[in-house]
Amino acid sequence: MTAPAATPLTPYATLLGFTRYVDRTGPTKANFVGGLRKQRASRSGFNPHGQFVKALKADIAFHTGGTHLTGVVDVVKPRWRPLYQALVPGATAWLHSLGEPASIDLAQTRDALAMLGDLPVKINPHFGVRHADGRAEAIRLHFDETPPSEESVLATLHLMARHMDAVLPHAEPVLVDVRRGQAHHMPTDAKPDQIERWLAGEAAAFRAIWSTAA
Repeated sequence: MTAPAATPLTPYATLLGFTRYVDRTGPTKANFVGGLRKQRASRSGFNPHGQFVKALKADIAFHTGGTHLTGVVDVVKPRWRPLYQALVPGATAWLHSLGEPASIDLAQTRDALAMLGDLPVKINPHFGVRHADGRAEAIRLHFDETPPSEESVLATLHLMARHMDAVLPHAEPVLVDVRRGQAHHMPTDAKPDQIERWLAGEAAAFRAIWSTAA
């Protein structure tokens, strides 16, 4: 009896996966997409930052200025403790840069699905921040040891802004480099039409690589 044909795995990327992809060049792009495809096929993946994000959100929601961040280092599994110890100082510095703890509140964000040509990209900020003056920011966190490149910053902020009506209406997208405590905003001289064309080309190449990565 002939075995049924395997169902093709539809091309798909998260915001993190796609922005890491655009940051790569040459053969490393193909290797990276192949890895994403295998990960999706096996439904594998683990997020070591979950407790960290929860602690940061608690500090914003309860106006505690970093006490939850400090405390999470002691309760996380020992294998993740060095990672959390490296992240806490920068995250705390960014938290303090927002102003008095009582002047900010946590805002609920929603995920959105962006279509870049035929490639679906999941837009998933970590949380939102609402300031006392009414300003809102949709926050995406960057945890890597290396700072985000200009390309990954532009791609992240553009895709978040593109779907802000669904994510957190009237908010500004912000990419926070957690280790260095630095907030990245869309450059004032950014040209959205050019960024859109660039990302459309990257998405087409992503789909082509995905379809050949068995």
